[in-house]
Amino acid sequence: MLIDYHVHLEEGPYSFAWLERTVKAMEHFQNNALEHGSREKIENQMIQLQKRLNAGCYSEEWLDLYLKKAKQIGLKEVGIVDHLYRFKETKNYFEKALNLDPTDSIGELQAYWLRNVMTEKMDEFVSTIIAAKKRWEKEGVLLKLGIEADYFVGQEHELEALLEGKPWDYVIGSVHFVDGWGFDNPQTTNRFEKIDLEVLYTRFYETVEKMIRSNLFDFVAHLDNLKVFNFQVKNASFNRKWYERIADALKETNTATEVNAGLYYRYPVQEMCPSIDFLTTIVGKGVPITLSSDSHFPDDLGKYVAENKRLLQQVGASHVATFNQRERILVQIQ
Repeated sequence: MLIDYHVHLEEGPYSFAWLERTVKAMEHFQNNALEHGSREKIENQMIQLQKRLNAGCYSEEWLDLYLKKAKQIGLKEVGIVDHLYRFKETKNYFEKALNLDPTDSIGELQAYWLRNVMTEKMDEFVSTIIAAKKRWEKEGVLLKLGIEADYFVGQEHELEALLEGKPWDYVIGSVHFVDGWGFDNPQTTNRFEKIDLEVLYTRFYETVEKMIRSNLFDFVAHLDNLKVFNFQVKNASFNRKWYERIADALKETNTATEVNAGLYYRYPVQEMCPSIDFLTTIVGKGVPITLSSDSHFPDDLGKYVAENKRLLQQVGASHVATFNQRERILVQIQ
């Protein structure tokens, strides 16, 4: 059985890159013979984009493209999430944690980003997925409701309050910020060149370990995504120490993780998360693992899920994790 448990319904903030990527996604599902670069094609694209914008982030039409793709590639379970920072209700949570200093170049960038990405309401996202579940099941695909929540040390109680009372099938924990800096922003990559990488990775892994030991999450995402722009520690003993330490934390807290393809096909590092050595260590400890394409557009749904299922088998995993109402279910890999 093929599953994909880390799928995003919407990507933001809006930009020319977003417009271009949205057009590509919509055209993936259309039989459109209009000539590339022609006026007719551009006019058609503008009409489709206007419909997409008018319908809003969580339209049934957009969600159904994910269903269509799932059926095309034989997925039987799909978990759809949105990032916690998409929701207006989380404003104080993120403002407290991020560098938003207008006198600092990174702070100014991040303040602009947060203003423009935090546009939705959590209840609307939840109701969209819940309403679609029966429709998807009739089409032979189980749809699961998830949330990806950025973890910040010392803000555990606030995060717990933001997440409570919702019918999540699973909650993903992730780390995208170190000391208030969003390290996966391509506009700030020069900061990697000014920092001792072992010091930076130590801060990152310390945060990941605290995230795991908070016991707030059903699984934790892309454990080594700090490598996004291919700034990596070459010290094998340093890496091995942290692989073991993170794997032990996962095992001791009975927390699952994932094999995530997002960095492989969307970022310069072009490597799965976690790395093969990290994954082998985790599997060796008996940690439950799920499969994730980390797709942000419907045409990317399921990317490298089949390949990563085979990879799990190769490193000794016999099951993959699925989720229902925050209960983990282990399914044997066929």
